[in-house]
Amino acid sequence: MATVRTFEVEHLDKATPHDEVASATVRLVNCGREKFIQIDTYGRDTRERPGKLSQTIRLDKAAFEKLVALGRNHF
Repeated sequence: MATVRTFEVEHLDKATPHDEVASATVRLVNCGREKFIQIDTYGRDTRERPGKLSQTIRLDKAAFEKLVALGRNHF
């Protein structure tokens, strides 16, 4: 698991498509006095153990707001 508090922004000019995952879960986390948005991904259906948690990323409030602003500007 990783908690993200800041981002470095880079532009990727030569990107290739990624495989889609079966699902992702967004969790609203209260951790003491701090709140996080957590995104869990579970990988492809063709994995050896389908449904197994693959990656978890937690964003604090500042990182979430930065990500939302980056998304708005990008799209």
